[in-house]
Amino acid sequence: MLLALLIPLSLAIAVYAVVLIRAALAKRTLPTLEAVVLGGITNFFDTLGIGSFAPTMAWFKFRRLVPDRLIPPTMLVGHTPPSMAQGFIFLVLLGVMVEPVLLVGSIIALLMGGLMGAPLVGKVRLWVVQTIVAAALLLAAVLYAISNLDMMPGGGTSTALPTHLMVIAIIANFLFGLLLNFGVGNYAPTLVLLSLMGMDPRLCFPIMAAGAGLCGAGASIRHINLGQLDLRIAIGLTLGGIPAVFVAAFIVRDMPLDILRWLVMVVVLYAAAVMARAAWLGRKGEHLPLTPEDAAS
Repeated sequence: MLLALLIPLSLAIAVYAVVLIRAALAKRTLPTLEAVVLGGITNFFDTLGIGSFAPTMAWFKFRRLVPDRLIPPTMLVGHTPPSMAQGFIFLVLLGVMVEPVLLVGSIIALLMGGLMGAPLVGKVRLWVVQTIVAAALLLAAVLYAISNLDMMPGGGTSTALPTHLMVIAIIANFLFGLLLNFGVGNYAPTLVLLSLMGMDPRLCFPIMAAGAGLCGAGASIRHINLGQLDLRIAIGLTLGGIPAVFVAAFIVRDMPLDILRWLVMVVVLYAAAVMARAAWLGRKGEHLPLTPEDAAS
């Protein structure tokens, strides 16, 4: 069963690499140094359990690197290869310990949700995207605080779930896949959900990482083909993120993160407030009467 997951993940890595390289060559895209550094830092701490989406979104907003609508697809495309690397590592180290139906079912559900959600990002109104991103940042800040206050579900020692809980977990992963396209990371929700159900928290990582890798590959290829992203930033996140994953997984492995979580929480809350304000102004603007200049244009 583990081999049955490693093979498609390896193929997805190869296909995704070809698509990303071809897109970069076609547009003669060079990554920015800032994006490379950002990808290295966020993916290093993502491998250790901090998460990469919320800090990346916060930095994008703080530095105004990417237009709001392009934040989710740019981030997803850039962070997908590091997630694939994590997925491969965690499957090899821990995947054999997870109940096969739960592992495969959750990963496939996440992939299906990601594929169905990819076209929605470019179709919904900008203020809706901004609202979802703001909510994701706020959720991340809450989870950082809960983790630092030792209020995070401790989980159990189970490697499997009863049938009814397994069905709930698989359905939830489909929803997580949809939301992944809007910048809502699947790591924290999956970890909380499965821990509450009694799973060993360590065994959530193969589900989270492998699912994010395959889901991200499928959804990201669609985003690349649609062209609705900042490819320079995405490639930078990838180039910085992949080596950082291996350093965190095999060299550092563990380090105290409490102070870092508090610092990240402050930055994330700031970005959430700015994004929420932009969403509110955007929605409010839709109901304002047209000026003569707007009507003429």
